Amino acid sequence: MEIIKTPIPDLLIIKPRVFGDPRGFFCETYNEKTYLEAGIDLRFCQDNQSKSTYGVIRGLHYQLNPLSQSKLVSAAVGSVWDVAVDLRKNSPTFGQWFGVELTEENHLQFLIPQGFAHGFSVLSETALFTYKCDNFYSPTLERGIMYNDSDLAIDWKIPADKAIISEKDTKHPLFKDADKNF
Repeated sequence: MEIIKTPIPDLLIIKPRVFGDPRGFFCETYNEKTYLEAGIDLRFCQDNQSKSTYGVIRGLHYQLNPLSQSKLVSAAVGSVWDVAVDLRKNSPTFGQWFGVELTEENHLQFLIPQGFAHGFSVLSETALFTYKCDNFYSPTLERGIMYNDSDLAIDWKIPADKAIISEKDTKHPLFKDADKNF
């Protein structure tokens, strides 16, 4: 596997090795030993999937400490624009975001450490999105940031009139007002 650094420290793109032939392909999506050898020491305890249609924007979501979550995400089917926002107050990139397109063709994974808000938009007709998390979901520590906060100015790659947002995601606070304990 190849580890690709992003402009935000600790936020990584992972390119697994893909072996293809006329039958299709094989790809190892996670191997604890390989990740440890690459310096990624996480213990995942929960796997999640979501299926969405074109225009869906999910996020920006995160959990506060002590149950903040690192996430290893990918698109098993379709294409998504995946975004992480640095919430770590002492980070030189605090308040900055980075996005990457994850597709079933490129097999890329995005490693989002604790201390980041996360969201994605669906660019294909449908998408099946997978998450590995290193902490269990905690409804009492769950938080969010408004997806269209003008201070963050995230380009979701979806025209505003085509965006599909849950009611819950339209009620999050702006970045400047959001709870952050990282």
